[in-house]
Amino acid sequence: MQIAVGIAFGSIALIGDALHNVGDVMGLLLGWGAESLSQKPARGRFSYGFGRSSQLAAVANAVLILMASAVVCVESIQRFRQPELVVAWPVAIAAGAGLVINFVSARLFGSDHHDDLNRRAAVLHLLGDAAVSAAVLLSALLAGITGWKWIDPLTGLGVGISVGWLGIMLLRDGLAELMDEVPHRIDPAAVLADLQAMPGVQGVHHLHIWSIGGTRVALTVHLQRNADLSHHDPQLLSTVREEMRHKGIEHCTVQLEELDEDCGESLS
Repeated sequence: MQIAVGIAFGSIALIGDALHNVGDVMGLLLGWGAESLSQKPARGRFSYGFGRSSQLAAVANAVLILMASAVVCVESIQRFRQPELVVAWPVAIAAGAGLVINFVSARLFGSDHHDDLNRRAAVLHLLGDAAVSAAVLLSALLAGITGWKWIDPLTGLGVGISVGWLGIMLLRDGLAELMDEVPHRIDPAAVLADLQAMPGVQGVHHLHIWSIGGTRVALTVHLQRNADLSHHDPQLLSTVREEMRHKGIEHCTVQLEELDEDCGESLS
């Protein structure tokens, strides 16, 4: 609806807001599809399952957002050269409708979920969408009152840049997780310190932490112990798993070694 109104009444800012909202809907659809795929059990050569589909969906969504941002920015710059008169009231009504829908959605989606990080992130995104709609609403009203033709392309350029920045951040996070970055909620230094402080542990190396997909985090580590201690130590392994679970790491693989043992791995 916003796209149709923006085209009909000459508002590139409203078109940018509409493309932003379309990108959000596509992101939700991609996220829903990736979430469904990630629930499928591991099989065949996909030994970790399909959890990485969420990162792939984020990258795909980021590319679509950046494409929409480029279209809005280029069109806004062209409008500066050939400004068009914006019919203010239909544009203001459409932007106001977007503002109300995004704000109400944020209220409903965020109700009683202050401790859920994913929901909080979604709420902040919806509030950001509401802020964009509010900017378009104000620019339409100001253009209608003053008759200044440059207000709409200036707002459109601002919308395009803000949407592009969102796409860049989403692309960066998606690619970082695909490159096995340690999830931001995990402190690798704290994990290392906890492992080094465990009774009988003399050294820690080959510590790797990465996201399997969604909220699932995996860890592999080599723990060095004295030669007179058994390699098979259920108590230590149980302690490691329990401590890591408290830190949000649910999948742990631990290799016990002697101090002078060469594990033969080149990764640090």
